[in-house]
Amino acid sequence: METTGFLAQALIYLAAGVIAVPVFQRLGLGSVLGYLVAGLAIGPWGLRLIADPQTVLEFAEFGVVLLLFLVGLELNAKRVWAMRRSIFGLGTVQVLSTIAVFAGIGFVLKQPLVVGLIAGMGFAMSSTAIGLQTLSEKNLLATPGGQASFAVLLFQDLSVVPLLLVLAFLTGEKGSAMDPVAIAKAVGMIVLLVGAGRFLVRPALRYIAETRLREVFVGFSLLVALGTAALVQSVGLSMALGAFLAGVMLADSEYRHELELDIEPFKGLLLGLFFIAVGMSIDLGLFLREPLTVLAIAIGLVAVKSVLLFFTSRLFGYCKATEAGLFAAALAQAGEFAFVLFAAAGPLLPEGTAARLNAAVALSMLSTPFLFMAYDRFIMRRLDREAEREPDTILETNPVIVAGFGRFGQVPVRVLRGLGIGATVIDHDPGQIDTVRRFGFKAYYGDATRLDLLESAGAERARVLLLAIDDSDAALAAVRRIRARFPRLEVLARARSRTDAFEYAELGIPAIREVFDSSLEAARRLLVTLGYEEEAARRIVARFREYDETQLVQNARHRHDVSKLIALSEQGRRDIAQLLGQELVSTSPHAEDEKEAAVAPPG
Repeated sequence: METTGFLAQALIYLAAGVIAVPVFQRLGLGSVLGYLVAGLAIGPWGLRLIADPQTVLEFAEFGVVLLLFLVGLELNAKRVWAMRRSIFGLGTVQVLSTIAVFAGIGFVLKQPLVVGLIAGMGFAMSSTAIGLQTLSEKNLLATPGGQASFAVLLFQDLSVVPLLLVLAFLTGEKGSAMDPVAIAKAVGMIVLLVGAGRFLVRPALRYIAETRLREVFVGFSLLVALGTAALVQSVGLSMALGAFLAGVMLADSEYRHELELDIEPFKGLLLGLFFIAVGMSIDLGLFLREPLTVLAIAIGLVAVKSVLLFFTSRLFGYCKATEAGLFAAALAQAGEFAFVLFAAAGPLLPEGTAARLNAAVALSMLSTPFLFMAYDRFIMRRLDREAEREPDTILETNPVIVAGFGRFGQVPVRVLRGLGIGATVIDHDPGQIDTVRRFGFKAYYGDATRLDLLESAGAERARVLLLAIDDSDAALAAVRRIRARFPRLEVLARARSRTDAFEYAELGIPAIREVFDSSLEAARRLLVTLGYEEEAARRIVARFREYDETQLVQNARHRHDVSKLIALSEQGRRDIAQLLGQELVSTSPHAEDEKEAAVAPPG
């Protein structure tokens, strides 16, 4: 049964996505595979509910456009410039090495050189939509591997036009793509858009925002994203690249967050529709006729490209082993531009070759969620085990031992270093150790909760141990063992929460609450901003600190009795109101009113 009505088709797309995606998410396979399978199910090779997937595919490509626009909003021009080495260095190596390797494989298989080159060009492209969407879903886009993946995907978008020029040259066409004027138009369009973004779009955003008509602001947001993409496409560049440039131009705008909120729903729907359309366009007929051939090409594509990506990123020095694995998983599939390149190379390919290559590309897209599963379950675990190393041998003894050299432990060590007081620093993160050593800090790798390591660090002779590790449970468990083994060693502990502080108070361990001092400083500045004199604000905050620290020790005895803690909290609020009311001074702009408010019981 084929359905042609617009409303009926919209209902089919929505139903397919709503049914398939949650199921695949629950199975841990991700939304992308859910959309692709939904497309297979309703397309020409499934239930045949949709007759022509190509029409909706062209419309759904706007999902990719909006995705790149949102990615651009997260980056400003300075960050893009800072990534230039990744974009043009790693990107160039990835594209050229992939083309060369697949051309070589084609030569070994006795294929014409031009066929191998064309296959390499198509296979070098990865799916921007699938790669970025999967990385975003897994919150991996900000990792080194995710950033390297994004940089290469951006370069691939840039490289499509030069590759099309090469194909035009090989086919002997003399279209406008070969005209230097076309290249000048492309460069001119980019310059024009950059200027328009600064001098036209931003003022227009401010003007529209002042009208407070949200629907107009949403419409203008879509106009900026899609209009820029269309203008860039008119000079031969990809719409995705144009949308990315539009996002970068507005990344420093005060309306960036509003733009993200307005575009996000449209992006999600259209991107889902794009994946459904890709699923519908997969030619299962060819796969059923030539299953071994298509499967062999697809497996070879993913396997060879994965190995190339892994070692390229490692040799290029951008990623650790675990990040290189992520880089390979994100980009191992071929992408949408492969279809464009194979179509442009039609006269150069033997009959049926383009169809086989397209089918292999589609299957490689389906493989991406499984590659991420393999990365999560096997590669990352194995590489993490290989990255483990033996604890460093500690040959020095100092009066202070600092366990943990993250954001909490670094500041005390810098103070001690400035005073010339020696401190033995131990941290369990090898990457952190390598980083701080480059900045001139002496630090040792190891688990500082291990008694044998503390003994080798001179805990018997040290005066104080600062426990600054992130793992609260591990620190609390270690405190008891440390006090039993090294009774003369004074221990100061980092408390990440009030609950941790209760635990340490019960053990008699002085605890430093990691955000307590900064919160008190925020309270002091608030009072000064409200008109209190500096000295009055300082005394009020000091009195609050004294009271809170006393109550912390007293309340620790009742930490397992929730009803008792609630009663103590209510009494504490009354005590604080009375205590701080006594600190109000005449220099406050509304001293009498504030005193009355401070001493009044909560009502």
